[in-house]
Amino acid sequence: MALLEVKNLGISFGGLRAVNAFDISIEKEELYGLIGPNGAGKTTVFNLLTGVYKPDSGKVILDGNDITGKKTIDISKAGIARTFQNIRLFKQLSVLDNVKVGLHNKHHYSTAAGILRLPSYRKVEKEMDEQAMELLKVFHLDDAAHLTASNLPYGQQRRLEIARALATEPKLLLLDEPAAGMNPNETGELMDMIRFVRDNFHMTILLIEHDMKLVSGICEELTVLNFGEVLAQGKTSDVLNDPQVITAYLGE
Repeated sequence: MALLEVKNLGISFGGLRAVNAFDISIEKEELYGLIGPNGAGKTTVFNLLTGVYKPDSGKVILDGNDITGKKTIDISKAGIARTFQNIRLFKQLSVLDNVKVGLHNKHHYSTAAGILRLPSYRKVEKEMDEQAMELLKVFHLDDAAHLTASNLPYGQQRRLEIARALATEPKLLLLDEPAAGMNPNETGELMDMIRFVRDNFHMTILLIEHDMKLVSGICEELTVLNFGEVLAQGKTSDVLNDPQVITAYLGE
């Protein structure tokens, strides 16, 4: 059984059908790409998968569970985490505290325990500090743990956003244009990091990306969206050589 099964997903805004009859099937630990021209509906699909928008048709099944139309927090707890094209960190918090935000999906203490700094609060905070530091070590950010997130270079902010997403212990990681704003060297490092995350965290990854070098370098399968509908789907090399894709997306 695929980890993610999406069938006939759709949504309209007024008279505009932004996404129509969208299907996708992603196997566990697969690295999957979603591409298409600007305005094709890619980010709308991410918003539907994460509960930002409620679909008016179709189903979203995650690891056998129907999560269609659920609230964002419930979808996060079910196992979907996301990063954004424009990095969304808590920029005035420390690097460590940004990762700890993600850990609150799994760690809890009462309001009273937090206010009064009771032993239960201190125990949970200690556990979260240790887990957050382990994640930061993986992403080579442990030396920056106590820096304010806004002071990190761009590439490190991107790594921190991915680390925070992984702190929620997702089954599926959605990456929205992770290479946006990166130079070729940074993009190469990002490709290595995405492969590392998939292999070492046994993570299933769906990414939106315009950088075709990155897409062809790491994605095993692709779906191409055009005007909100699936234009092509299949193995990456086959899709990128599809005449319809070349015409509609690459403009050749």
